[in-house]
Amino acid sequence: MKNKVRIIGGEWRSRHLHFINASGLRPTPSRVRETLFNWLRDDIPGSRCLDLYAGSGALGFEAASRGAKSVIQVENNPQVCQTLQKNAVLLAASQIKILQMDVLLYLAGHAERNNLVFIDPPFGMNLVEQTCHWLEDKSWLAEQAKIYIEAESTFKLENLPRNWCSVRSKIAGAVGYHLFARTDS
Repeated sequence: MKNKVRIIGGEWRSRHLHFINASGLRPTPSRVRETLFNWLRDDIPGSRCLDLYAGSGALGFEAASRGAKSVIQVENNPQVCQTLQKNAVLLAASQIKILQMDVLLYLAGHAERNNLVFIDPPFGMNLVEQTCHWLEDKSWLAEQAKIYIEAESTFKLENLPRNWCSVRSKIAGAVGYHLFARTDS
């Protein structure tokens, strides 16, 4: 199905989300999402989630479908945000808030602690490391937060906050996907 992704589990299981063609927008593949949400199944219910570089919104909507208390999706493309809003209305997703703005500008603002963060920026723009450090340095993360990073399969995750430990990491074609847990140290 062109320009559609299917929610895999939870309240909205099998519902489709529409998305537009936009530069850098590539929805997380279904099998990657399925693996990720199996990893996170015990962490999602009641969590506060932050979906950065939201794009199609597949990660944030999937988290909300599976019981996240709140999801904030941050995306800078106005047309993509309009589509996210339409999908939220279609699903009556009152726990999802969509913000049209630059992610780094958002992270420079007033921090609210989150249990789960999805980082999936457009490939080739070198946004991963700065985003990760701003999340940590500007107090956006709860004590035991989980952080999901999706990047090019060749991207080396070498300069991340020292108190983040790798939980899981896989590659699927051109996509590397990684789950980290924040520790107290």
